Amino acid sequence: MSDLTGMAKQRILSGVQPTGSLHVGNYFGAIRNWVQGQYEYDNLFCVVDLHAITVPHNPATLAQDTYTIAALYLACGIDLSCSTIFVQSHVSAHSELTWLLNCLIPMNWLTDMIQFKEKAVKQGENVGVGLLDYPVLMSSDILLYDADKVPVGEDQKQHLELTRDIVDRVNHQFGTPKELVLKRPEPLIRAEGARVMSLTDGSKKMSKSDPSDLSRINVLDSPEMIQQKVKKCKTDPIKGLEFGNPERPECTNLLTLYMLFSGKSKDDVIEECQDMGWGQFKPLLTEAAIAHLQPIQQRYKEIVDDRAYLDSVLREGGQKANEIANRTLNRVRKALGFLLPL
Repeated sequence: MSDLTGMAKQRILSGVQPTGSLHVGNYFGAIRNWVQGQYEYDNLFCVVDLHAITVPHNPATLAQDTYTIAALYLACGIDLSCSTIFVQSHVSAHSELTWLLNCLIPMNWLTDMIQFKEKAVKQGENVGVGLLDYPVLMSSDILLYDADKVPVGEDQKQHLELTRDIVDRVNHQFGTPKELVLKRPEPLIRAEGARVMSLTDGSKKMSKSDPSDLSRINVLDSPEMIQQKVKKCKTDPIKGLEFGNPERPECTNLLTLYMLFSGKSKDDVIEECQDMGWGQFKPLLTEAAIAHLQPIQQRYKEIVDDRAYLDSVLREGGQKANEIANRTLNRVRKALGFLLPL
């Protein structure tokens, strides 16, 4: 595998689906961490639009939602001097490698996946093959770029383990000790802010799929909308605020959000807020959220208003991604015995 020979930096691959609005759980749990660590790595960040159709989606908004996520990557601080932004479906190697891997792994590897079981129950008889197979597509996303590390949350660790199992199987069957076919990636797990919880239920993770928009603060929410959501968010009748009490999950979540939005330390937040009631705290949280998100929203507006620039970013990113991915795909084709393109 010669892709990374001589490279000083390790490569990272990650992405977000263009479904629903990007919320602060996505931002603090993933994108802000990408931004903070991006200068240590060679980064590939894609908009995973192929994953977006594993559940029923709206074709009328998919393209615009893809633009929105790409623009938010930039607005949140992704730097093109060390990072590449591209659209997953613009690189056909993702689909082809997924098919090749599908033919090499046992069915039970996929039916045993926890997230498939959970989501299949919700969809019932209408569950699609894509929902079963998307972990293989996720593996292809990672393996095409010889990624050294993959930023993952706790809920995605099983998918990365599947990827590593696939690598071991392919290398054992088709590689040699001197000529491995695929690179085995490592997880990159950052704990802080990794689990931002719902505003309507502090025991559940903030989610795009929650039917209530009041359950989340979206990165592009207006100040008025943020104020309304914080005002209506679930709290408890206890005076005084504290972290870590299992009987007060909403209290821990809202204090965590304030800590993240304000940039203050946990100790400073405790000292500031421990004697407050909710009526005093909620305006503080609202002000911190609006102040933190305003520069991102302003930069986002500048980017989406310059469609030619955004198109050029995605075009150049797609070209670079295709070059890397096709080298890996040809390596797999060769190992499997295919006649390579003439």
